[in-house]
Amino acid sequence: MSLEVRVAECLASGDPVETERTFNALVDALNRGQIRAASRQDDGMWQTHAWVKQGLLMGFRLGRLTAAGHDRAPFFDKHTFPLKSLRLEDRVRLVPGGSAIRTGSYVAPGVICMPPMYINTGAYVDEGTMIDSHALVGSCAQIGKRVHLSAAAQVGGVLEPAGALPVIVEDDVFVGGGCGLYEGVVVRTGAVLAPDVTLTGSTRIYDLVNECILSSREVPARAVVVPGARAVTSSFGRSQGLSLYTPVIVKYRDAKTDAATVLEDALR
Repeated sequence: MSLEVRVAECLASGDPVETERTFNALVDALNRGQIRAASRQDDGMWQTHAWVKQGLLMGFRLGRLTAAGHDRAPFFDKHTFPLKSLRLEDRVRLVPGGSAIRTGSYVAPGVICMPPMYINTGAYVDEGTMIDSHALVGSCAQIGKRVHLSAAAQVGGVLEPAGALPVIVEDDVFVGGGCGLYEGVVVRTGAVLAPDVTLTGSTRIYDLVNECILSSREVPARAVVVPGARAVTSSFGRSQGLSLYTPVIVKYRDAKTDAATVLEDALR
């Protein structure tokens, strides 16, 4: 019986013993990267696997509050969501200093975690990615290969509603310091986000290169996005000289951009 079917049956029956067994199997599969909360389809579109998120939500219902840590640094959380267990053989570079990776997340070999940073349950972080200090990878977020999440970058998470698309960051993306990605934003391969770019599911992006407005929640492949502003056109807005934040595509990635965003080999 597939894990997806087992989750569905547990949701219907509510049998606590089988539900905990199924939840543990789900977490194990997530930790190994055998399943994930969303995956890219052959046509390039991303599909949410609602049953995975429903299974994680089962764990919160099952969980009982338990003590962790030690006397000087106590923690209290659901027993079903401890820290992810890493070994040297996993080849994840987890630098000391206050970082945490929650169980039910996949962190591939070659990932670099600079302190303090946090990866939440259901997340998927692929090979060669660097998660810098004070960066967050939220629940079920999907991060591709060789991504650089710079200091204080915030990748939002989502468990509910179960069918909602998580934030997707595809391969070879550079996310500048202080960026915020929320509400199922998809950042396509090779894009560059300058520091302090904020994107949500309803953010419009102004493309100066192609002279158009992008109303979808996607950043095009290899786009270079910077924070910008647009004038408020109401009479009051004009009289007060007001403007609103807006992200702007100023160019598409070229050799000069590639050189500026390469991770130094020495850091690896």
